[in-house]
Amino acid sequence: MADIRSNFVGIKSPNPFWLASAPPTDKAYNVIRAFQAGWGGVVWKTLGEEGPPVVNVNGPRYGAIYGADRRLLGLNNIELITDRELQTNLREIKQVKKDWPDRAIVVSLMVPCEEESWKAILPVVEETGADGIELNFGCPHGMSERGMGSAVGQVPEYVEMVVRWCKANTRMPVITKLTPNITDIRKPARAAHAGGTDAVSLINTINSITSVDLDNFAPQPTIDGKGTHGGYCGPAVKPIAMSMVSEIARDAETQGLPISGIGGITTWRDAAEFMALGAGNVQVCTAVMTYGFKIVQEMISGLSNWMDEKGHKNLDHIVGRAVPNVTDWQFLNLNYITKARIDQDLCIKCGRCYIACEDTSHQAIANTIDGQRGFEVIDAECVACNLCVDVCPVEGCITMEELQPGAVDERTGKVVEADYANWTTHPNNPMAKVAAE
Repeated sequence: MADIRSNFVGIKSPNPFWLASAPPTDKAYNVIRAFQAGWGGVVWKTLGEEGPPVVNVNGPRYGAIYGADRRLLGLNNIELITDRELQTNLREIKQVKKDWPDRAIVVSLMVPCEEESWKAILPVVEETGADGIELNFGCPHGMSERGMGSAVGQVPEYVEMVVRWCKANTRMPVITKLTPNITDIRKPARAAHAGGTDAVSLINTINSITSVDLDNFAPQPTIDGKGTHGGYCGPAVKPIAMSMVSEIARDAETQGLPISGIGGITTWRDAAEFMALGAGNVQVCTAVMTYGFKIVQEMISGLSNWMDEKGHKNLDHIVGRAVPNVTDWQFLNLNYITKARIDQDLCIKCGRCYIACEDTSHQAIANTIDGQRGFEVIDAECVACNLCVDVCPVEGCITMEELQPGAVDERTGKVVEADYANWTTHPNNPMAKVAAE
């Protein structure tokens, strides 16, 4: 059996699946149920400094984006950090950690960007026996308007400064949670690394408005006729999250920095993809809010079975394996040639490939075969864009076949030619001059 035990910056858990800081980790009742279901760890919902409690809205807190089958693709939330008293949270964290010593408990924190505020909260969190802290530099709504959350995460100098404060005032591992609401995710990651962070986690939610009520012309969710921007998460953000994770994993200045991957993870396959791109573990939120805590059981069995099937003995065998294959566009091989192929036995003659190609691509699909309705690729026009594969409703019906330059295409009898036979020295290659030198 594959060993899926996780040791993330010294924080051990029976599997790499953690719950992200969010409503599912807001209280002991939820966390205990999560652990009973099999989750390896949690990041407790963000705590603030002691004082007047945070006040959340008493109306709708979520907006949604649905697929055609009403499957939840994206969730927008306007909820703030925990509105429960600090001492109540601390007591519960201490008790849950005592009762579940084999599970990871990391505490998310957000206090004003002042050293004394961080110095005050770190010792009381440390006293609970928590395994680590996560600095919430990502929340894009409500708290950011008070100078916290993404208001800090968008300024690398602030990120480095706060990380240094925390590393100087706690024995706990420090995980820095990054905001995606920034042009270059590498800059705050580099800043956190310079400040001494033990790891980074990403992505936090994306600043968004998901919809507008066209009867009262207010963003949703609507509170007494008004709406506001919120944080967007769920399956729709997964591609953005994976790109940002890979950028940090392959950046020369942050290579080797542990990463906790977050963003739209719903299945074991999603988790494996994040880990292949450099994440040491993953955090899940929206999927649990949609399907419940027990989805972790499928994640555990799915990841274990896949690792067994592929011969991966432990998580170290897969973490970062895809990173060397992530490159810049200019280094892609333009001598690599593929052509679309339509399996006539699988084709249902819907014509979606033809319409997409004819109207928006390269007019490379014919809509008749021997005078009858049917669809066939015109090799001379096909540029291998893959759009037909993506729009086809039948899995496996259209595939891309690799052809070697200079070989004879058996279907057409023609010699396969590359666009640029000598791309490494071609003047259109921006790296040609560098290569020559």
